[in-house]
Amino acid sequence: MREFLVALLGGYVLGSLPTGLIVVRLVAGTDIRTAGSGNIGTVNVYRVAGLGPSVLVLAVDVLKGAVPVLLARAWGYTEAVQVVAGLATIVGHNWSLFLRFRGGKGIATSFGALLAISPVVGIIAAIVWGVVVGITRYASLGSLLAVATVPLTMGWRREPTPHLVFGLVTLIFAVYRHRANIARLFAGTELKVTDRPRGQ
Repeated sequence: MREFLVALLGGYVLGSLPTGLIVVRLVAGTDIRTAGSGNIGTVNVYRVAGLGPSVLVLAVDVLKGAVPVLLARAWGYTEAVQVVAGLATIVGHNWSLFLRFRGGKGIATSFGALLAISPVVGIIAAIVWGVVVGITRYASLGSLLAVATVPLTMGWRREPTPHLVFGLVTLIFAVYRHRANIARLFAGTELKVTDRPRGQ
């Protein structure tokens, strides 16, 4: 029980750190929640502040997802506890303690946790994301399709049950957090990666 609480609380607090908001405010003096798509994630940081800040945000958000899982493993915790740590970090990113329980879409943080839990599945998901975004320029579509491959690939590889739970829960989170993006994709109004905020 103690291990689950440590993983849950530690992962949530770390995940709650709003990397995109902090970086863009320091670099551009802008509240990213009022620019571009309004999301605090990597793609919107790229739109608002450029390549350098977006790479920094991506790296930190990926680490946010990976570190709790790796620490839980290093401390000898079970795979189930490692998964709890990863999921808690994603929850923290999506519903941040520091942003009145609002936050990002959780894709980069999910990817970090996934890489720590199942590196092969993580690489496959990254390839899917890259191919879809390269063809369509829609980051949201790439994210949704990449996350959708995770439980399927884990099932095909016959990975442990906690891994499958991680894949399914992460997919549910991604679909829920992208529900507005999904509506815009069907309406043809979704922003592409290359779209810039007005006035830039």
